[in-house]
This record gives sequence, structure tokens and C-alpha cells, in this order.
Amino acid sequence: MKLVFRVCLLVFCFVPAAFAAPGAVHCGKLVDVRTGKTLLDQVVVFDETGTITAVGAAASAALPHGATPIDLSGSTCLPGLIDVHTHLTSDPYMSGYQGLGVSFPREAIIGAKNANKTVRAGFTTVRNVGAGGFSDVALRDGINAGDVPGPRMFVSGPPLGITGGHCDSNLLPFEFHYKEIGVADGPWAARAKVREVVKYGADLIKVCASGGVLSKGDQPGTPQYTLEELTAIVEEAHKLGRKVAAHAHGTQSIKDAIRAGIDSVEHSSLIDDEGIALAKQHGTYLVFDIYNDDYILSEGEKAGMLPESIEKEKKLGRLQRENFRHAFQSGTKMAFGTDAGVYPHGDNAKQFAKMVEWGMKPIDAIQAATINAADLIGQPDKLGALEPGHYADLIAVNGDPLTDVKVLESVTFVMKGGAVVRNDAASK
Repeated sequence: MKLVFRVCLLVFCFVPAAFAAPGAVHCGKLVDVRTGKTLLDQVVVFDETGTITAVGAAASAALPHGATPIDLSGSTCLPGLIDVHTHLTSDPYMSGYQGLGVSFPREAIIGAKNANKTVRAGFTTVRNVGAGGFSDVALRDGINAGDVPGPRMFVSGPPLGITGGHCDSNLLPFEFHYKEIGVADGPWAARAKVREVVKYGADLIKVCASGGVLSKGDQPGTPQYTLEELTAIVEEAHKLGRKVAAHAHGTQSIKDAIRAGIDSVEHSSLIDDEGIALAKQHGTYLVFDIYNDDYILSEGEKAGMLPESIEKEKKLGRLQRENFRHAFQSGTKMAFGTDAGVYPHGDNAKQFAKMVEWGMKPIDAIQAATINAADLIGQPDKLGALEPGHYADLIAVNGDPLTDVKVLESVTFVMKGGAVVRNDAASK
């Protein structure tokens, strides 16, 4: 009997949100992420599709017939968090040469483990920007089918890059003639590659506009794709209804990406005043991964990262954080993205404290991971807020994240699409 009960519990955890029953959650406090205010004694009501139908004072809430609200009266509720820069199929301990033996099917299995960690940490939606082959497409589809637990995923498949660039592995000698799947040189080849990754399931396009930190033989500040190539990629992607995220550390590459019409610049490490002005002019989102510097410098060597990568990070990390502060104070649009996979999955929320340390108020950082991120993903009416018509993606914490943002590192309740993923109180 106990075995049957445990199996049923396990199956329930995997049930897609589309099969959730109507219900409600009673929140002692609820953060309105649009206004930055905390509302007291609120009830969030959702229907059988996992969509919120009402949010309001508990005393006047109309509950679904027979529904007993989940009691979070001692907790603070927020919308499910969104990380717009993850690599769920990556493991930080498979860096450098240790990653050469990892197959695409193995990546998908690693991704299933990391997806569970991520959603249990309160991140109910992620944008996965770069994976081996189409392992992230397989993971997304498995989550959507209810095969494995995980966040709602928007995926890029293999990132586009130049021959020998950041998104083309340079770990093997010439005689292997190896190129990554996403390598494309020249405007028309790049257009064809956009069409290919869309054909095989990509929700967005990831492009490597500059060199990187964790790649061999290049420098983060060095331009790779040209403005002509980036423009072709963006035109083709937008024509096919896909947004484009550009890996760009370097000053020139950031500006080229923005001028090409890119939707978000990832890392943005060496952005200058002209780049900031261009981002504001074009409405381009900047995504600064300012937590993982700590991990790379403290754990990178043990994780197998190349010595040259660690040296590059030493030169780049503080500059990136200073430019994050400058860009935020200048009024650029920012979304929360961490580069999860460079550091262990499930630690995504550790970046909130860094964002506050480097200039944001807690509500600014929370908005970056909710309404701003939802807007970047193209789902402002479905994600990022606890409002009617949005998915019933809800998390809860003990304490007040508007005064101590670190409480987001200790989520106690997670609901995705009306289905409970985590409830620490119920497990005691």
C-alpha cells in the first residue's frame, strides 16, 4: 500500500499543468511585482488549465466549488521566477577537456536532473540559450509531455558561431576536422543555419557575436560575427517569428548586435556609453550574468576549466559588474540571466544579492526576473506576474524579499501551471 501511494505521489509530480484541478492559494503576503508593494492576506485562484482567474483579498475571494486553498498564510508569495540565460544540459564539472566525452543523449539526461533542481529552486520558466545538438529541444518536449519535472523552457538548440569562434570547440587538432553544429560563415550560410535550427525545434536563436571566457584560443573582447552577418541572422529569425539572443562581451560586438536588431545582449561585459545609448534607443535588453564570476574564480580549476579561461575571468569579472551598475543607473532594460551551467544548477537565486550589491534595489532585481524577463521572452501576458490570465506559476518564501533579497535562495513552495512542484510544509 505504501509503495502504491509513493508511486502515485511520483506520478502526480510529473502531471503536466494542463491536467491540474481548479484551486487556490492563500498567501499571507503577496508581492505585486509591477508596483513593488506587498499586499496582505491574498488569495490566488486558478482553473483546471492552470491559469489564474482571480487575485484578491481572502475575505472576499470566490473559491472554485469544493476547493480548499493551499495554506501559505505564514509566507510571502511571488510569481514564479524566470532565468533568461541557462544551459540546463550543461554541468560545470564537465568543463574544458572533460566535456569531450559527453554525447548529446547524455546531455539530455543531465538536463533532466538539472531541470528538476531549477524548478524546485523557484524558477518556473527558463530560456535555454545554447545546448549540444538539440538536447534542449528534447528536454523541453519531455517536460511539456510530463515525462520529467522541470521549468517551462524556451530553447535555442545549438548556438550559431563562426569557424573557430566561441561557439565552435577548439579543443581538438586539425586532423579531426571538427566543427560544432551551429557553425556558419557568411550572411547566406548564417541565414540557412537559422532556418535549420528553427526546423528542428528552436524557439529562439542564440548567436555568438564575440569571443568568450570559457572557450579556447579567443578573447572576450574580440568581434567574431560581422554586422552584415548579424543583420542577416536577425532578419531571418524575425521573419520566422524567433527572437535572437547575442553572446557579446566585447564593446564593438555589443554595438554591432544592437544595430543589427538583436533582442538581447548576453553578458554585455565591456559595454560603453555608446552601447548603453544604443540599447536604450533600440529597446534592447541587457543580460548581465554577474554571479558566476565568484564560482569561476573559486571553483573553476577544480571543475576542469582551462587555466586561460580563469585568467580571462580575472580580467573581466569586476569590469562586467561595474558596467552592470552603470547600465542600470543609465536606465537600460535589464532581464535576469545567470549562465546557469557555468555554476551548479539550482543556485540561480544567488545572483539576486549580487544585483543588489551592484546597484539595484531588491524590487528591481525581482522585476528583472519576472515582468522584464517575461517581456523579453515574448510572454508578458502569460508569465512574470500573479494576475488573471497568467499561468498559475507561484513561489513562496519565509521573510520579506523586498528587504532581504537573499530569502529567494530558500524557496519553500513552488507551483507551476497550477500543479504543486514543492511544498516543504506538507512534507514535514
